[in-house]
Amino acid sequence: MNRHVGIAVLGLGWMGQAHSRSVLRIPSLFPERSFDPTLVVCADTEPERRERAVRDFGFARAVDDWREAVASPDVDAVWVTAPNMLHVPMIEAATAAGKAVFSEKPIGGKPEQTVAAFRAAQAAGVHTGVGYNYLWAPLVLHARELIASGQLGEITHYRGRFVSMYGSDELGLLTWRFMLDQAGYGVTSDILSHSVSLAQFLVGGISEVVGMRNTTIPLRPLPTGAASHYGRGRPEDPKGEVENEDFASMLCRFDSGATGTFEVSRTMVGPESQNAFEVYGTKGALAWNLERLNELQYYRLTDDPSSGYTTIFGGDRFPFHGAFVPGQANAIGFEDLVAIEDYSFLESLAAGTSFAPGFREAVDVVSVQQALIDSWDSGTWQPVVDLAGTGNPEGSPHGH
Repeated sequence: MNRHVGIAVLGLGWMGQAHSRSVLRIPSLFPERSFDPTLVVCADTEPERRERAVRDFGFARAVDDWREAVASPDVDAVWVTAPNMLHVPMIEAATAAGKAVFSEKPIGGKPEQTVAAFRAAQAAGVHTGVGYNYLWAPLVLHARELIASGQLGEITHYRGRFVSMYGSDELGLLTWRFMLDQAGYGVTSDILSHSVSLAQFLVGGISEVVGMRNTTIPLRPLPTGAASHYGRGRPEDPKGEVENEDFASMLCRFDSGATGTFEVSRTMVGPESQNAFEVYGTKGALAWNLERLNELQYYRLTDDPSSGYTTIFGGDRFPFHGAFVPGQANAIGFEDLVAIEDYSFLESLAAGTSFAPGFREAVDVVSVQQALIDSWDSGTWQPVVDLAGTGNPEGSPHGH
């Protein structure tokens, strides 16, 4: 008999909706699962969202106080999808109540908050997961297998970047994402975390870093009322100061000796959502870009004069892809990755097996971020120190 899992979702914004849809889809996508999920309660401060939670998503109920949702006896697992600075109190309450917790990254907005969440979960001994959803792209999983099997030889260099236009409009509203006390750091928390998690997943730990930052758009129109991240002000509107970074770059060295470069921006014009990596080895290379989610570029070293990059198209020959669409080169999308990670988390919860990426892996990511932040002040290379104060467990970082 399948294990019943009652779910609470804290915050019905974009990612709260995405995870709620995933829970609804999982039974039809994964018939061989060992659990049956139920959307028990949604917590949100907006009355319209609470109404939608019940009417459109099928939650049994909706409440305005997340504490009530976390404490509910019919809740087994809590999804934290609220703004960054609410993550830690929600996680501390949920773990204290013995609930499994899946949190959207970056878990808080500053490294010390991620560490606090990790310690709370560790003390409670509960199951944890983090929304580094791009790790679950079937072709990213295939890339990891190619690297691990030695097809690329010794890895010599990694290039990671996440360049997005979501903050490129100078009239984009000054929402919580741009405020240090609400979001924490800027692109290093928001999107560099994805790039670093991918690098650790594919290549391994990072030992030292140096980098720079910049706030490209220092002033933005002040919002009035509930404002969307994609809302737009007028040139004459009063403006406030952006408190965190728009751009960051980083040089690094991996534990293996490989070198790496990273670049992230929310204000560059052109790349619309270019979360990408390139991996270079002595026998070959790989390249992947979220904008072409269903394509992996593979270069194999050969004497053939017709050598060059080959495009590998996604298809049901790769992990999870066939749950959504059969055949080859039939595309899947962003929310399919969310469904894969939610299914994998719930399956591990039902089976009582370990899950990654969890809060331990989130600490691996912010340990790199903290070293980068330190380098902003010092202008020098900084060692990556494990902020959890413990060595990585076997299989970390990021072992599925």
